Amino acid sequence: MVSLTVEAAGRLAADALVRCGTRPDAARSVARALVGAEADGLKGHGLSRVPAYAAQVRAGKVVGDAVVSVEHPKPGLLAIDAAHGFAFPAIDAAVERLPEIARRQGVAAAGIRRSHHCGAAGLPVEALAGQGLVAILFANTPAAMAPWGGATAVFGTNPIAFACPLPGRAPIVVDLSLSKVARGNIMAARQRGEPIPEGWALDPDGNPTIDPAQALKGTMVPLGDAKGTALALMVELLAAGLTGGRFAAEATSFLDAEGDPPGTGQFILAIDAAGLSAGAPQRFAQLARSIEAQDGARLPGARRLALRARARREGLSVADALVAEIESL
Repeated sequence: MVSLTVEAAGRLAADALVRCGTRPDAARSVARALVGAEADGLKGHGLSRVPAYAAQVRAGKVVGDAVVSVEHPKPGLLAIDAAHGFAFPAIDAAVERLPEIARRQGVAAAGIRRSHHCGAAGLPVEALAGQGLVAILFANTPAAMAPWGGATAVFGTNPIAFACPLPGRAPIVVDLSLSKVARGNIMAARQRGEPIPEGWALDPDGNPTIDPAQALKGTMVPLGDAKGTALALMVELLAAGLTGGRFAAEATSFLDAEGDPPGTGQFILAIDAAGLSAGAPQRFAQLARSIEAQDGARLPGARRLALRARARREGLSVADALVAEIESL
């Protein structure tokens, strides 16, 4: 393993993406997101993505010089076109513009189309909560889950992320995919040459598998069985149907350089945390304290924050083979 500072890891990722044809500003946006995920312990959304991202830029599956455009079709809505580039610059544009609209009107939303993998979905909603907003992000992803009772994948793992502010401390952040585990965990296991636990995924024939390669060819097991697929349907309608993005079954893979751009979507809702009740943030804090007062209980994201602080102090531990692969791009 190699130890890298957060800043060095960001330069490593950004420089590799630039060499492969990504605009420098877009490369820095991508690198911030990947390193942020890596620091939070979400390695499936971290530096392991760089080689696949780079290959997609070189193949034209991701438009490296894409320019994000933002339209304001309604007072509370932003329509953002990622232009088949990386999702992160488009999400940055939403996070930059939504707070002012939400504070003025009480609520604002952004729909992102012609997008790509949004990585750790909790990071942008956390950034919005840091500005006094309650935020929810819905993202659809390429087909990986079958509808309940079906056998053909029509839903992605479709993450949902939520964040709300707490006075004087880090926001509450909930970030989950609607499969039992995020698909990035299976990709990371494949890269490490390790099996996955049974119950995460099914092979192409619909049988349980511990082989990550077979899992990536098959389908993911939904979180909460039929309830998970119902939520996945909701995300498809919001993140793709509402925004003009492609549905999961229409999108190409985030994991390889084959085919045309995925063209998926994201939908972000931002609400002024004090818009309905001036005391709402204090009420949020009251509930948080009641959870933390119980032995063994913790708020979602507590482990992530501890890992982030450790990464800032001690650096990131990254496999030397991955560092060498990124440096060779």
